[in-house]
Amino acid sequence: MRGSILRTGGTAALTALILFSVHPAAHARDGIGVGGAAALGLLGGVVAGSAIASANNGYYPGRPVYRAPAPVYVEEDVGPVCHFERRGYIDPYGDEHIRRVRVCQ
Repeated sequence: MRGSILRTGGTAALTALILFSVHPAAHARDGIGVGGAAALGLLGGVVAGSAIASANNGYYPGRPVYRAPAPVYVEEDVGPVCHFERRGYIDPYGDEHIRRVRVCQ
């Protein structure tokens, strides 16, 4: 990776040297000179590069770790076991009704 960064930086430096070594003829008009254009270009490149670099957040604390939870021991109640049943009964008027009754054993 270091060789790649050095190669890219060297290529960029060589390209900048070639482009900035050739000066156009001086013109007496309103505008920024070659040095100002180069400085603004470098500043714009730094700003754009930092925006691109910060968009890709490379920080990652590590691989996720998956592990089994700690064993839990539960004591069962020794008391009576209860449940509900439906039972039918006949009232004094002769009508049959069904009601829920709690039954414990």
